[in-house]
Amino acid sequence: MVRLLEPTEGTVRFDGEDITHLRQQKLRPLRRQMQIIFQDPYSSLNPRKSVGQIVAEPFAIHRTEKDSKRRVQELLDRVGLSPEHYNRYPHEFSGGQRQRIGIARALALQPKLIVCDEPVSALDVSVQAQILNLLKSLQSEFGLTYVFISHDLSVIRQVSDRIAVMYLGRVIEIGSSEILYDHPRHPYTAALLSAVPRAETNGNGRNRIVLSGDVPSPVSPPPACIFHTRCPRMQPGHCDVEAPQLRRFDGDQQAACHYPVERWPMTEEELKHPYGVGAGAEAR
Repeated sequence: MVRLLEPTEGTVRFDGEDITHLRQQKLRPLRRQMQIIFQDPYSSLNPRKSVGQIVAEPFAIHRTEKDSKRRVQELLDRVGLSPEHYNRYPHEFSGGQRQRIGIARALALQPKLIVCDEPVSALDVSVQAQILNLLKSLQSEFGLTYVFISHDLSVIRQVSDRIAVMYLGRVIEIGSSEILYDHPRHPYTAALLSAVPRAETNGNGRNRIVLSGDVPSPVSPPPACIFHTRCPRMQPGHCDVEAPQLRRFDGDQQAACHYPVERWPMTEEELKHPYGVGAGAEAR
């Protein structure tokens, strides 16, 4: 998305401009507007550089700040670190503190967009909450847009306004957080949501939907619907022949499925019947 790796197909558009094949000379000014927070706070910081050098590096590359030390110390303070940490090195910090250094580095050039590549997956649960609260606070303060990538559905619900669900590298459902969690349309999204741990006090716990089979290789995905080899609603002669396109449902919700989920919540048995439980051959 930020062209650290070159895309092999498709397009990347930023602020209405196609940046997929921009030369580095033209891409460089745009890099000030889009930054990234990496997944691993241990390998994403140069161990040979001090915290001050790491956070000040964007200033040196883009030549945007004369008094970089003062600005770096302000950023460290804003992300919950001490300005006195300026001369320390990454190995002197915990995982959560290292991720705060990475966040300060991403904020340095005051970007419009920050890609958060699973920024809390390598952290303890208690530290995750602190980092998420920090990201939400910074978003409000600086007017940031996040592209937040995660496998943790509870985290996604907490931070996201709009969600895209992907399977084997393809978007299969899109919608606002409220709509998608209240009524998933794609069977894969339904299975994911059924697996989210929750505390139930009324005895009406939601049944978990267990998918059969192994995840195919994304290098050689199944033909037609890429989910049909594991889908409980798969209909031979249709799902394995014709690829579904994203279709619109309520509001801005879209799903790529021939037999979308009609209601939610539902049991695993109900999910297996795309025409309704007990539907006969005549109905099909």
